[in-house]
Amino acid sequence: MEAMEIVGKSKEDVTLPKATMFKIIKDMLPKDVRVARDAQDLLVECCVEFINLVSSESNEVCSREEKRTIAPEHVLKALEVLGFGEYTEDVYAAYEQHKLETLDSPKGGKLSGIAEMTEEEAAAEQQRMFAEARARMNGGVNITKQSELDGSSDS
Repeated sequence: MEAMEIVGKSKEDVTLPKATMFKIIKDMLPKDVRVARDAQDLLVECCVEFINLVSSESNEVCSREEKRTIAPEHVLKALEVLGFGEYTEDVYAAYEQHKLETLDSPKGGKLSGIAEMTEEEAAAEQQRMFAEARARMNGGVNITKQSELDGSSDS
């Protein structure tokens, strides 16, 4: 079978991190099973081809719906179209788990960490962020506000 062509990409540009893939392969097998390096390489290539296949079909599903962004529903539909419908429930469960994990992560949800702050801490953090934004807007020069000047004894 000929490898799928990826528009504007060479074969070297489209791959998966081999060390990570080898670790996944090793973790999936019993401890007493060894896999030859060329068999590991072949498994990685199969994974890349599978991802290309699902991505391409997801794009077609998306296009048929006249959408411009591939959504999780498009991927699930692509799996069904390609004959992998038996995996959609597991894939959806993994997607839901991923959403929960990323929501709890520092980079996840926009409201992450706010629940742990008191109102005073949140107000202080907001003021700090405003000051940083003012400094960036003023080219790093911190311009003192009039209310701060009113409280000084330099008059």
